[in-house]
Amino acid sequence: MEPVRTCVGCRTRAPRSTLLRVVSQNDILIPDESAVLPGRGAWVHPTQECIDTALRRRAFGRALRVTSDLDTRNIAQHPPRNKG
Repeated sequence: MEPVRTCVGCRTRAPRSTLLRVVSQNDILIPDESAVLPGRGAWVHPTQECIDTALRRRAFGRALRVTSDLDTRNIAQHPPRNKG
């Protein structure tokens, strides 16, 4: 059975394979396509809607437990994919 994660954008639960893992390295959000980068990860649907919602709500900082401001350019420019 595949692990289930919660999208930090829309807050719905989904299989891990349908979500994009995002990590923070040196206060920069990095999309982790292969889900292998070290550190705490946040999961988001790779759609513009969920990414924008997560950025607007500052959900990445909370999920990653980062108190400083994050550089969100990499994730904001990440090419979206169709949901599910």
